[in-house]
Amino acid sequence: MGLDSKLNCYSIMGGRRSGQTTYDWQHYIELVQRKPGALRNGAPFLDLPEPLQRLRKSLLRHPGGDRTMAQVLATVPQAGLDAVLVAVDLVLEGATPNGSVSVEHVRNVLARLNAPSLPEFAQTSLQLTHLPTADTARYDRLRPTHNDDQGAIHV
Repeated sequence: MGLDSKLNCYSIMGGRRSGQTTYDWQHYIELVQRKPGALRNGAPFLDLPEPLQRLRKSLLRHPGGDRTMAQVLATVPQAGLDAVLVAVDLVLEGATPNGSVSVEHVRNVLARLNAPSLPEFAQTSLQLTHLPTADTARYDRLRPTHNDDQGAIHV
């Protein structure tokens, strides 16, 4: 019995209270990567947090939704559960009417949530002495005129 099996067995047995078995769904993230169909009826995934439940329900209506959900769950160990829950909430708020959501969208929102804030504008004491003017005629002066065209070779 491997370490993963012991952890899963412990989480099942440790959760028994008054004849009820509880599961820690996070123990099964690696398994669901190999067998995403387990998300459809797997007992550990019935106790997902509410935003993940809504995402699961939305994704499983579409072909390949179980794989997408498995990929979203795979982001939990790296990004943290709280960050993923916030990202999923934001993604579901902006979801299209047909409910299609991609794992890339969730990852994008996670990246934006974790991105460092932009620096403030640099303060400087430098001042412009001559403000630039918009003069498109300058570019016309750079082009050769008809008289300058006599010695030019055109291809």
